[in-house]
Amino acid sequence: MSVALARTSPDGAPDLDEVLPRLTEAFAATAAEHDRDGTFPFANFEALHRHGLLAAAAPKRFGGLEADLPTSLRIVQAVARAEPATALVLVMQYLFHTSLDGRAGFTEALKAQVVGDAVHNGALINALRVEPELGTPARGGLPATVARRTADGWSLTGRKIYSTGAPALTWMIVWARTDEETPRVGGFLVHRDAPGRRIEETWDHTGLRASGSHDVVFDDTPIPEHHALSPRPAGAPQPSDPAMAVWSPVLTAGIYDAVARAARDWFVRWVIEREPANLGASLSTLPRFQELVGGIDGLLLQNRVLLDAAAEGGLGPAHGGLIKHLVTENAIAAVEKAITVSGNPGLSRHNPLQRHYRDVLCGRIHTPQADVVLTGAGKAAFASLAAV
Repeated sequence: MSVALARTSPDGAPDLDEVLPRLTEAFAATAAEHDRDGTFPFANFEALHRHGLLAAAAPKRFGGLEADLPTSLRIVQAVARAEPATALVLVMQYLFHTSLDGRAGFTEALKAQVVGDAVHNGALINALRVEPELGTPARGGLPATVARRTADGWSLTGRKIYSTGAPALTWMIVWARTDEETPRVGGFLVHRDAPGRRIEETWDHTGLRASGSHDVVFDDTPIPEHHALSPRPAGAPQPSDPAMAVWSPVLTAGIYDAVARAARDWFVRWVIEREPANLGASLSTLPRFQELVGGIDGLLLQNRVLLDAAAEGGLGPAHGGLIKHLVTENAIAAVEKAITVSGNPGLSRHNPLQRHYRDVLCGRIHTPQADVVLTGAGKAAFASLAAV
């Protein structure tokens, strides 16, 4: 299903009231197919580009819309409600664009090049960090991917796994260590056309099957000197952006809240339409189902309050991890409630509820994970009382 171009405001921003419902409908129409076949939804990104939404969070001086967090969350959730793998790739794009001015190693010219590529050509970007032996770098350790000095820059060799959006990425920020006597660690910006880069299609996941999170392999891939993004000595504190401590958990959690809302809507319609012969009425007339749906809506209301408060600035960076954890767990619990009582229809691949369940479970994987969040919150609680 194609999506016609929406009206724009005087500043060039699309009319979200008009375009987002149409995008949700169009993306939902092909979501089951992409899930079944594990195919990447290229057409979704073409539609997002046509409407200027791939650069919605990018700075205006480079041609972006510089959308704030509430607006970005609204876009992400409209996409995720239909096809959450598309939304996950979009979140990675937004997080990069909105944090661009705080990123080490990006000159104004390089910023303009990367964002301009998104504005004019629909270029996508993501950071590739996870490795087979290391796992997620959020847990510490040196990457096995190595950047070696050359006469005119660097040469990159290594393998990255779970590289979300790999089939469509134009730019990749590859986390690597240098081969210097005292290694430095940081990002190296790689263009998709760089020699020695290839994709191995390894992604065959239970959830978010359309995310194209394949392995990306680099074999002596040449990197220009100015694409080494200020690597730092191993163990040195990496620059942090306080805004990302809110943007990242809010947008990531927003994906899975939207999945749960899609599951809730399907389940409510199914309950209304289901009229067992022995009952002679809709299941919606039974107190058991009324109570269950009330419980689901209660969980989703908690999510809405948390996400809105965080997006509007009512909750600070210190709460980011807990927001991500709580919203994700509420979303999973909401879908599980529907799965529990829907029986065979809920688990049938003919219906979307099982897909929503598989997708929503992926929320637990993203950094920060539950043990880190809860341990950090506990330590902070003890420290705050000990200081009194």
